[in-house]
Amino acid sequence: MSFTEQFADIIKFDEPLAPLTWLKVGGPAQMLVEPQSEEQLIDVLKTADAEEIPVRVLGSGANVLVRQEGVSGIVLRLNADAFQRVEVNGTTIRAGGGAQLSHVITEAVGAGLTGLEELVGIPSTIGGAIKGNAGGKHTDFGEYVTSVDVLTVQGQKFTRTGDELSFEYRGSSVNELLVLSAEIELKEGDPEEIADRVKTTWITKRTGQPLSFQSAGCIFKNPRGMRAGELIDQAGLKGTKLGEAEVSERHANFIVTHEGATAKDVLNLIDVIKSRVFEVHDVELELEIKIW
Repeated sequence: MSFTEQFADIIKFDEPLAPLTWLKVGGPAQMLVEPQSEEQLIDVLKTADAEEIPVRVLGSGANVLVRQEGVSGIVLRLNADAFQRVEVNGTTIRAGGGAQLSHVITEAVGAGLTGLEELVGIPSTIGGAIKGNAGGKHTDFGEYVTSVDVLTVQGQKFTRTGDELSFEYRGSSVNELLVLSAEIELKEGDPEEIADRVKTTWITKRTGQPLSFQSAGCIFKNPRGMRAGELIDQAGLKGTKLGEAEVSERHANFIVTHEGATAKDVLNLIDVIKSRVFEVHDVELELEIKIW
């Protein structure tokens, strides 16, 4: 039995990906696959590997730009309940790889656990937050992650802990295909103070970032000792528009898209930003967003 026959009930063919991403641009997935259990997910990966079908994983869709021609092979989404569970046990939170970071922060605040307040407003699943070590000015998610269950592209499952688990600026040692679940260790704190910090962080981000627009979070990583947004602003690029993609007036490291925007508009604007920043500052910006 072929892959498409075996998993016909969880496959959507030529499924548009634009509505599933924050930029709302790009082409379709040849096959969008949404497993309903861990066992089925493992079967999907083993069968896809045997048939040499390429596999990608789409999380919250916030840190990805899909090219206009779309994606061949399989795009996985872990949006079933089996991958989104969040459980609090003392100061430990166990979260599925498909759970939203915002949900985990809400559970932590409700349990009087501190550590994740600065990460409020970051659009990510737990899997994405671990692989990309989501963070703010003073805190990275990886500081609190103690154990990660992963799956390889061949469907092999194992756990990363201790020396097998390391984090760096917007990256980690977790290079397997996907995160199944993770354990996060926090500290007890005063619930009112925690809630106040969350509120303050959210207000600050809402004021300084275009959260009400179609965007994908930060487009570029911050070069060492510098901030990408400031470099782009100083290069005179705020408000620069190509097609229907525009450098945000509110935060220059964000690109916002308007109705009718295409992936090509965004890619062209990225090229302009990189070229101009290098011309003005002699700095080569590195993408934080993933391009499919």
